[in-house]
Amino acid sequence: MSTKLSKPTIALHWLTALTFLAVLGMGLYISDLPRTPEKFELLAIHKSLGLLVLVVAAVRVVWRLKEGKLSALSALPRWQEISASAVHGLLLVATLLMPVSGLIMNIAGGRATEFFGLVLLSGGEKSETLASIGSWIHHSSINVIIAVLVLHVLAALKHQFVDKDGMISRMLGRVP
Repeated sequence: MSTKLSKPTIALHWLTALTFLAVLGMGLYISDLPRTPEKFELLAIHKSLGLLVLVVAAVRVVWRLKEGKLSALSALPRWQEISASAVHGLLLVATLLMPVSGLIMNIAGGRATEFFGLVLLSGGEKSETLASIGSWIHHSSINVIIAVLVLHVLAALKHQFVDKDGMISRMLGRVP
């Protein structure tokens, strides 16, 4: 079984990771800003990048379903296999759930959905209940997502530098 990853798998991984981290970092920064025009400009960019994350993540999920489970580089204890599957699953869900919950907040708040100034959906009626649900999901899952991201990065570093199985090299498109 080949341990080499396809170019689309690698590209979608890094595109998802970089856009998701940018949106997450921007969201954390924005949350502490006072209600000024600058905050709302940054919020518009945050929302647009969130829509981009949603599209890229959806393509990534479809691609992952097409390609199947990625092959392991080395034999792992059962608990590590389960942990890796859980972390990967949670990250895939997070890359979909965060932008969807943001969209729900936006739409239920009666605001137009824009992508870098291009109106995709006009603003409609407000739904406080839906807006609250979207907000709760969007804001309460941040700490869990950060913890899972940290686990993911630490595991990749462990594979590369302790196990020396070339995990990071593989994710960069180099055959280990």
